[in-house]
Amino acid sequence: MIKSMTGYGGAKGEQSAIAVTAELKSVNNRYLDVSVRLPKSCLFAEEAVRAAVGSHISRGKVDVFITVDTSKAEQAVIRVNDSLAAAYLKAVQDTAEKYGLDGEISALSLVRFPEVLSTDKTDTDRDTVCQAILAVLSQALEEFDAMRAREGRKLEEDIRQKLDGLERMVAAVEARSPQTVAEYREKLLGRMREVLTDSAVDESRILQEAAIYADKVAVDEEMVRLKSHIAQYRLLLDGGSPAGRKLDFLTQEMNREANTTGSKCADSTIAKTVIDMKAELEKIREQIQNIE
Repeated sequence: MIKSMTGYGGAKGEQSAIAVTAELKSVNNRYLDVSVRLPKSCLFAEEAVRAAVGSHISRGKVDVFITVDTSKAEQAVIRVNDSLAAAYLKAVQDTAEKYGLDGEISALSLVRFPEVLSTDKTDTDRDTVCQAILAVLSQALEEFDAMRAREGRKLEEDIRQKLDGLERMVAAVEARSPQTVAEYREKLLGRMREVLTDSAVDESRILQEAAIYADKVAVDEEMVRLKSHIAQYRLLLDGGSPAGRKLDFLTQEMNREANTTGSKCADSTIAKTVIDMKAELEKIREQIQNIE
């Protein structure tokens, strides 16, 4: 399946009381370039995120944005400063004894003294956080791939239409090429008759010159290679693996054959067809830049 390098995907979810938001977008690039933005507390998951993204796309510049909220997963731990509590209790008892007061003190009263109690939060397990991130990222990647596939189908349809047009142009060149030799022979024969009005025209010389001309302007090989490249193009479009680079190479080869054909033929009809052919190849080349 042909996929575009341009796409977007996003997802939100919660796993193990960890809330995660994942978004990713991609644009064209010659190679795979993944940029990951994570909270500082979750940088340990960056390599796993890169690996997950790399398993879905082989080419393109991908920006990944991930936010993580672990506040619900964190557990509060109350700690008692025993030494400080004992010091407060002794101070109260000593004061009561010194001034003849009631020295009883409740636990609630004791813990209300400053810094007797402190609150800490336990860190969430890294593996749990990483699994939560990857679970939501997987959903975002599904949407990302779906969008790239939709764009890819549009690109493929357009390219196939252009390939059909190229085949028609190749057929037109093949049909016109023999006619150019015949026309050249008649033109050459007419000129020689004008010059040699009182002499017989050497038919063998005319045939020889026409044969030399035919050899110079023959584009059979170029047309055969062009048809072969078009067939390979279709095979790559039918294939399931990323084919952008191969298609780009084939486009260059097809353009080279079109240039050679144009340089060989002085015929205006073929020259116009070659110009149209190169224009279509340029449109295809632009589309190929978007394919993974």
